[in-house]
Amino acid sequence: MDNVFSAVSANLAKLGYDVHVFDTAESASAWIDSEIDGCSVGFGGSETLREMGLYERLARHNEVYWHHILDKGLTADETRIAACRADIYLSSVNGLSENGEIINIDGRGNRVSSIFYGHRRVYLVIGVNKLANDYESALWRARNIAAPLNAKRLGMKTPCAAKADRCYDCKSPDRICRELAVLWECPMGSDITIVLVDEKLGY
Repeated sequence: MDNVFSAVSANLAKLGYDVHVFDTAESASAWIDSEIDGCSVGFGGSETLREMGLYERLARHNEVYWHHILDKGLTADETRIAACRADIYLSSVNGLSENGEIINIDGRGNRVSSIFYGHRRVYLVIGVNKLANDYESALWRARNIAAPLNAKRLGMKTPCAAKADRCYDCKSPDRICRELAVLWECPMGSDITIVLVDEKLGY
């Protein structure tokens, strides 16, 4: 495997993850669709998953819950709870180091808690733009690129959302950076599949 993901994919495998690499988002989406059938599926907040059209694809033959798409007569909070109880959970990440450290920043904690525990299998879909040289760079990326862009997308009244340029470490009521989660290795007893895509996806 001679591509941008060669080193990180090998490191992730050593850390206990099931790793798959795809050249395009379409090929990754088709593979995920073939892997998940007849299950309850929860989605974490993710522009990556939205761009890939995975909700629509998986909803054809699975029971899918995503608080971004309320099509089951449930509130957003009820949908988050259903997603947390699903067989399968899908999310992306905010930063990935070449060593294999996986970084997420969250507002409510439903996404990071579901990545850590409670599902039969978790899929983390990661575009090439999330890759950083080391832990410090991946953390910087999560705080100064991913979080401001997400705050702007959500229409939050925070300093970072105004220009989507960097973290101001604000104390705004709208602050979405409330939890920092780092996966040093695959958690004990967890089945986590890492899907690496050689395209820019999400923030």
